[in-house]
Amino acid sequence: MHSEYEEPDPSDSLRTFGAVVHALREHTGLSREEFAARVGFSKHTVVSIELGRRMPDRDFVDRAEPALGNTGALRRSAQHLSRQPGLAAWFRQWAKLEQEATRLDTYECRLVPGLLQCEAYARTVFANAQPPLDDARLEAQVTARMERQRLLRERPCTSFSFIIEEHIFQRQLGGPDVTRLLLDHVLACTEPRNVVLQIMPIRSSLHAALDGPIQLLETADQRRLAYSEGQKNGRLIADPKEAAALHDRYATLRSQAPTPEDSRSLLERMRGAP
Repeated sequence: MHSEYEEPDPSDSLRTFGAVVHALREHTGLSREEFAARVGFSKHTVVSIELGRRMPDRDFVDRAEPALGNTGALRRSAQHLSRQPGLAAWFRQWAKLEQEATRLDTYECRLVPGLLQCEAYARTVFANAQPPLDDARLEAQVTARMERQRLLRERPCTSFSFIIEEHIFQRQLGGPDVTRLLLDHVLACTEPRNVVLQIMPIRSSLHAALDGPIQLLETADQRRLAYSEGQKNGRLIADPKEAAALHDRYATLRSQAPTPEDSRSLLERMRGAP
């Protein structure tokens, strides 16, 4: 099961796919820099995929196939990718949908969403896991969390909306220094015009999401899905009526929360002078 404490580990299928990319690239005579330029991804992304640490999206596969000889090997092997051995089928499906979503909405009342966490904050989150993680596991989780944030960097045409409770920042998880790094990071991540952040104030007479966190997405074919997460468990919600109710709930919460401009001003005041 997936939770905020458990980013998926590299699976055997990811490592195998990465090894195929690596072998075909070397057979073609391309350096990682040359290959990255041809497929339009960063060298860092190419390295992560070749090492089996990153799930390749459809664009990568479609561009890499002709760049590496049109053998068909990449498209065929991509059909069998999974992020973690034994990972529940509903989360594998959600992870793939997330890569292709045209819109992602997140309401969080427990901690800063993974897509907006700075490394120091993510490290603190995983350091608080119970039972404790060993050093190797903790480092792997932090690395996976940071790499997942490529969604924000590499999908400028996807709309991201975040609503986060003010008390999450007031808690100062990890201490004042970590919180300051976190505030800087969140403000930087939410600068692009396709990323919207609203902070739900501690004092509010209206609140449409008292039942807990909400994660939503919409696909290019206008499917509206949701993901519900709890203690060491989660559920993909594909039922149209149930998903629509959560999308409506989120829309109401957006209307109740302060504007993005006011929310950024609040975080800037919390951070203090740069």
